[in-house]
Amino acid sequence: MRLLVTRPHDDAESFASLLRARGHEPIVAPLMEVHFFSGAAIALGGVQALLATSANGVRAIAARTSRRDVSLYAVGPQTAEAARQAGFPIVLSAEGDSAALVETVARDADPAKGTLLHAAGTETAGRVRQALQAHGFRVETEILYEAKPAEVLPATAADNLRADALDGVLLFSPRSAKTFAALVNTAGLSAHCGRLVAFCISAATAEGLSGLNFSRVAIAGAPNQDAILDLIPQP
Repeated sequence: MRLLVTRPHDDAESFASLLRARGHEPIVAPLMEVHFFSGAAIALGGVQALLATSANGVRAIAARTSRRDVSLYAVGPQTAEAARQAGFPIVLSAEGDSAALVETVARDADPAKGTLLHAAGTETAGRVRQALQAHGFRVETEILYEAKPAEVLPATAADNLRADALDGVLLFSPRSAKTFAALVNTAGLSAHCGRLVAFCISAATAEGLSGLNFSRVAIAGAPNQDAILDLIPQP
C-alpha cells in the first residue's frame, strides 16, 4: 500500500522504515514540527523516576541531563525503545496511553521514595501530574519541547492526494487528525479522501477527522505503533 505518514520527521522516518520492511510504500509528510527548548542542565537530585509520554520527551530530557541512573517510565513501547537508545538502562513501559502510564506508576512506584519528573511537551503538561498527585506522589513537570502544527498541507501530501496516488493515511493523535482535516479542507482536497483508508491510533484520533469521508476508518486495538501496523493489510 502507498501510505501517507503524518508523524513529526524523526518518528516518521523510523516508522517509514517499518512500513518498507513490510512491503509498503510510505510517503512522509509531517503535520507537526517538534521544537526542543534549550536551557540549563536539569538536576535530578531527589528524583526517583522520570516520566515520558512520548519519544520526544525522552529525546528532550536526554539532551538536558547526563544522568542515566534514574528509572524511566515510558508510555509505550516506542517511547521505551527511545529511552533505551538514549542510554537509560532501567525502563518500564506502560504499554498504553497516559492513563496506563499513571496506573503503572501508581502501582509500581512509592510516593515516599522521591519526586517524579515528567519530561513534557506544551500539550501534555499538567494532566499526568494531576492524576499522580491524586495518588499521593510529588510530581514536577519540565516543559521541554513543543510540537507546532503545519500551517499548510505539505506538498508531498497535497500532490499525492490530488493525483489519487495514495491508499491510506496514518494518524497518531487527535491533534494531528484535526490538523490533517483542516489543512485538507483548506487545500480543497477533501473529495480525494473518499478512496483512502484512515488508519488511526485511537478512537479519539478518528473523531478528529470529522468532516472528511474515507472509504474506511480503522482504529488500532491499542494506542501504540505496533497496533496501528497490525491494521494494515500485508501486500
